[in-house]
Parts: sequence; C-alpha cells; structure tokens
Amino acid sequence: MSDLSRSSRPSRRSVLKTGMGLGATLAGAGLLGAAPAEAAGQNGTPLCDQPGDSASAQGLGSGDLGIPYHREHDNTWGYVFGDSWTHIQQGDPYIGSPAMLAQDSFDASGSSPISFTWAMPTGGEAGQLFNYTHRADNGYGFEISRIPNDCIEFGGRTYIQYTSVYTWGGKDDPPWEDGHDGSLLSGVAYSDDYGVTWTDYDYHWDGDHRGINQSMYGMWSFAGIDPDGWLYIFSKRWNGTHKNSADGGAIQLFRIQPDDFRAGRFGAQQNWAYVNGSWQWTDSSTPPSVILSGNNTGEFSVKRIGDTYCMSYFDVVLGTILTRTAPRPDAAWSTPIPKITSLQVPNLYGGYIHPGSASATSLTLIVSQWNGTQGAPPYWVRQFDGINPMSIL
Repeated sequence: MSDLSRSSRPSRRSVLKTGMGLGATLAGAGLLGAAPAEAAGQNGTPLCDQPGDSASAQGLGSGDLGIPYHREHDNTWGYVFGDSWTHIQQGDPYIGSPAMLAQDSFDASGSSPISFTWAMPTGGEAGQLFNYTHRADNGYGFEISRIPNDCIEFGGRTYIQYTSVYTWGGKDDPPWEDGHDGSLLSGVAYSDDYGVTWTDYDYHWDGDHRGINQSMYGMWSFAGIDPDGWLYIFSKRWNGTHKNSADGGAIQLFRIQPDDFRAGRFGAQQNWAYVNGSWQWTDSSTPPSVILSGNNTGEFSVKRIGDTYCMSYFDVVLGTILTRTAPRPDAAWSTPIPKITSLQVPNLYGGYIHPGSASATSLTLIVSQWNGTQGAPPYWVRQFDGINPMSIL
C-alpha cells in the first residue's frame, strides 16, 4: 500500500461558494444563520482528530465520512471512513480507504457522543478494508483511492458501495477536465465475516475514465429493506470532488430483492421511471428517471427512520447540508430545508443519517469538515443530534 500524502491532493472539499445561489425560499427566511441543530444531544462533537479520543485509541487519528450502519447480526454499529491516517497530523502514516471503526451501543438520545470500541478489519488497530494498491492499476485502470459511499448489512453479509477515483485534479494527479467527474468506476464489495475480509462483485459500473462520464450509478445510498420486502437504493453521479460542473444534483431510484442483490443479479433491479405520462416501476430495460435535480449534490444519505424516509445531502454551491422527507421512497419529497451550513461549520461536507436515529424528527447526522492547513489535522468528523428534517429553524 502506497503512502498517499495530503500534499499530492488538492483541498477537494474546500472550493465552496458559500451562500451563493440561494433562492428567496432559503435566503428570505434567514436560514443561513440558523443554528446547526435543534440543540438536543451533540452539536458538532468531534469523533476523531482529538488526542486521546476513542478513534485514536483504535489506531485512527484522522479520517473523513464516518458513514454509520447497523451491524444487525449482533446489534452493534459500524462507521466507514474514507481516506484515513494513523495520527492527527497531516503526513503521518496513511491507513487507506475505506477504514472502519465500530461501537457496542449507540445512544440515540445524544446524551453520550459516539465512542468507538474496536477497529476493523482485525479487531486490532484500524486498517484498510479492501485489498488494492493506491495510485496503481489494479486490473481496471489507474486509480488513486476507493471512496465508500454507503454501507449496509442484511442476511449475514455486509456491503459497501464505493467509487474508484481516477483523479482529484491535483498537481500530481492525472489531468482534470471541466465537465468530467474524475471517476474510474463504481462497485460493490461484500464481507461474509462482518468486515474482516472483502470481495468485489465481478460487475462494475464504468465511470468517466472507462468511457461513461456522469454515470448515474456513481454514488449510492442504501435506504434499507422496506416492509414490502424490497431493498431501495438511491444513486447519483459521482461528485466527491465537489467540482463536477455537470452534476446538477440529479438523483434516481431503483429497487431489488435482497436475494438477487446478494447473488449479484443486478439486472434483476426494478427502476422508478416516468413512462407514457406516469411514474411506474419498470424492469431493468427501462432506465430510472431523475426524481430530484437542481441541488448540486455532493455526498448524500437516505434512510428509513420509523415509517418515514429521510434524506440528507450536501449542496456544494450553497455550502449547506439540507434535509427532505417522504412517506415512501417513490413518493414526492418535501421541500429541502437547510440544517447545517458552512457559516457554522467551515468547509463541511457529508451529512450521513445514522440509521439508529431516535426518530424521523430527531436525526443524528455524521458531518465531515476539511482543513487544508499543512501540519493540521486534515479532517474532522462531527456528530449532530436532534435534527428535525421537517422543521424550519
């Protein structure tokens, strides 16, 4: 595994046009100055980058994302990080991506912050989960890193959907071209021992540098298995750089039976599409239609909390994490409401919904923050509780 120094990558999270492009609905309501949470539980508590914290005790000093998922086999919780380092200072040993920390129990009330109790993949110190080499051709073309987008466990198997990054657009990276998303491909890896060893499905969704620029299968969010038995998945273009000028925030929806997903029969998916004047579920021969657009979406997260589907996403133009809700995955989504802005948390991104949130009106969000100052911790991951996605602050 090569050492991926921060100096070889640009501040991919920091080119944000904070506050620009706000419409009357947002700016007129004065929401950019709103408090970042409803003042319940944790309100920006750092989960790593603090000397002596529970992350560093597990060998992870600095990392981003911290995507939460439920380890249903033993009712514990996992957190999947992107690029991670052993210590909090930039330039210290690079762990890799993705990495994972876990905890025995989660306090949904927010009275106690998330505290990590062990690391994967071995239960010792944190290590890279996937077996691949950075800045190398691992059989699909040159790739810098594999960035996780979401994780889910069901039926005794754990799944991570990821994007392989061809370029971040840095001075030491392959050339960046406007309008290209910089991806190599997207894939799904699975583990049958709950995160110790990982295997890639043979099928991959080609990205920019394999001939499919702006693939709508670049970034996924597992909304969960609904009581109707289907696994619902939302997906969009890769925009981890936050510079994808063609992104536009378009999101699509598909669903698949859990057994078909486990077997890698991705062609068995059904797509939510607008056909002959109406929305309907179709087979895979009809591509999904765009259900949401115009949000300039970077990272996003959709989870079923109680009987409500909740969505959180980072608008890279507004520099703001917004939330929406719907009664069903294929129902109309509510008007987006800003909850955490870069006026309150500079250089923020992410905003992953914790599936163990107290309720659909009291969400826990895991938010990342970037610091491009040499010698400082490159990332923070922060916990916000008590967020009501349906209320204007």
